[in-house]
Amino acid sequence: MKKINLVLMLFISASIISCGETNNDERAMKYSNTGFTKYNLKDYKGAISDCTKSIVLDPNYAYAYYWRGMAKNKLKDFQGAIADYTKVIELDPTNVDAYYNRGIKKGISNDNYAAIADYTKVIELDPTNVDAYFWRGISKNVLEDYKGAIADFTKVIELDPDNADAYYNRGIKKSILKDLNGACADLRKSVILGRLDTQNFIGKFCK
Repeated sequence: MKKINLVLMLFISASIISCGETNNDERAMKYSNTGFTKYNLKDYKGAISDCTKSIVLDPNYAYAYYWRGMAKNKLKDFQGAIADYTKVIELDPTNVDAYYNRGIKKGISNDNYAAIADYTKVIELDPTNVDAYFWRGISKNVLEDYKGAIADFTKVIELDPDNADAYYNRGIKKSILKDLNGACADLRKSVILGRLDTQNFIGKFCK
């Protein structure tokens, strides 16, 4: 039913565009809407095409850049996605989703210092954003800032006490810093919360 509704929305939007309205802002909005619909239908190339048409009509339309970036991400064009998220941020400096998604793509591209900066901006704008703390902890870990990673995973646990992945990652970092008692407590907690693969590390570090 959801797919049928999306197809219907796409048909209606395309019909409206073809009616030849003269207002570029309206046409830009409708192309971005069809781009969003195509994204949800997993037609990522079509989404990029329509969002690009929207941007040609209105180069300052942040929504079109955002969904074009999301579609580029799905096609693994991470640098293209980063460029679009950057444009969103230029146009809308408080767009939490753009900072967060750019941070994820920068992390994937091994630009972890930049990723941390984006996650930090997300946290500044949304102090209870669990995902930003978690992925900032992951990037800090890659950079071997284990104490910083532990602090971020601790914040995740404060905000989301049942987050098994946060306990797991904090436990591993504690083991690296030779806090074996703390590591074992976290690893055991992650198992209780459903992260069963942690048992391999418990056997290795815990008596």
